[in-house]
Amino acid sequence: MTATPTPTATTSPTPATPPAPAPTAVPLAHTTASGRVTVARSYRFEVVKLLSQWRVRLLLLACWIVPALFVAGVSGQSTLPTDTLFGRWMHATGWAGPLVTLGFAGTWALPLLTSVVAGDVFASEDRLGTWRHLLVAVRSPRRIFAAKALAGLTVILLLVAGLAVSSTAGGLVAVGNQPLVGLDGHLLTPGDAAGTVLAAWAAVLAPTLALAGIGLLGSVVLGRSPMGLLLPALVALAMQLAQMLPLPVALRLALPGDAFLTWNGLFTGPAQLTPLLIGIVVSLLWAVTATALAYVLFLRRDFTNPTDDGSARRAVTTAALPLAALLGVTVAVVAATTTATGSGIEQAKVERSLATEFAHLYRLQTDQLHRPAVTEAQLRTSAACTKAGVQDGAQGPGNDWRCVVSWHLPGVAATGSAVYQLDITADGRFVADGDGPKEVNGYFVVRTSTGDAPNPLWQFDGDVDLLSASPDSRTP
Repeated sequence: MTATPTPTATTSPTPATPPAPAPTAVPLAHTTASGRVTVARSYRFEVVKLLSQWRVRLLLLACWIVPALFVAGVSGQSTLPTDTLFGRWMHATGWAGPLVTLGFAGTWALPLLTSVVAGDVFASEDRLGTWRHLLVAVRSPRRIFAAKALAGLTVILLLVAGLAVSSTAGGLVAVGNQPLVGLDGHLLTPGDAAGTVLAAWAAVLAPTLALAGIGLLGSVVLGRSPMGLLLPALVALAMQLAQMLPLPVALRLALPGDAFLTWNGLFTGPAQLTPLLIGIVVSLLWAVTATALAYVLFLRRDFTNPTDDGSARRAVTTAALPLAALLGVTVAVVAATTTATGSGIEQAKVERSLATEFAHLYRLQTDQLHRPAVTEAQLRTSAACTKAGVQDGAQGPGNDWRCVVSWHLPGVAATGSAVYQLDITADGRFVADGDGPKEVNGYFVVRTSTGDAPNPLWQFDGDVDLLSASPDSRTP
């Protein structure tokens, strides 16, 4: 047999391995940024998430459109909201409209807006179960908290700006750029009115931030519970109820929502800045404290446990108690640094405020009726007030104040007098209702350059400075 030759294995040549490229230097900043999501990117993502929610879009649309329609519609009606501050001047000037809107916003709109935005910014992740996805993407609870807090603040500022701009535009278009009568009866020029209205809206940002901080805290502590969403509105409601009570001045000024009311002091001459500044500082302290508590609790949360979304015990021990302590400290500090005692509403203060405002409004009435001009110094206006029959030392809020205003006219020997019934609320605001004589403070229509208007001495709003020192005499 012939042997079959065994095939020999042939080896294919191995291709040469190309040389490795030389390493290139990569900037340190690029290397650091490529491994994580920055706060700026997280912030943009959170803003987009908020603006994609239908309820937030609806609120933005409403805040930028509804106030203008409301102010324009009310200004065209024959009946005005005279029970609202500056409501009786909505026919006379377009600058009254944003102030009426501001009063409503501080009572209802801003607490509800902060509840919808800040009270849900963390709780929404609990309801949707998306915490683990967000943590995998961002990989930093600190950056997540900063992005969510800043995004919520941005949306809230857009809502407040919409309320202010829309109501101002509606008033100016419907009524016009006319002077505004302040809470002490003096006229603010259109330029002064514009600046003061802007300052009033800026002042309420501080209590709005306090409610937003409380909303963030409730959203972190209470998780998917609806109480976290309602917490800012409930706190605001509790403060409103407290403000209606005859509280001591120190306690009233220590409440974080007091600046929702003390912006009124900007519309007196001189401006009552001390209560407003105290309210702003207190509100900012509450905003910082509540946000810091929310931050600490958020970092301590166990995100590996899907059921760890808040507890009532933690809400009390780590959230409510520190805020209660802050309230106690601020009350003590305000009481130690201010001179006013009790309710701050005293007989001499009421008499001074009423006499000053009557003198200013008397000059306005004189100008509208085309009578000879007169100055406050020539009028020498004074007021004598009693409360529930108390002749000396009357104090406190109530609708049982009765005052007699006296004044003198140049060249006239007789002294003029007019009677007013005053309803003074616990925050120092009062409504003076003329009670005769009819030709002075009764109801009649006065023809002005902007149209017919009621007698300015018939009914008017005023403000008592709760922190001012009592004058030594009854005359202003």
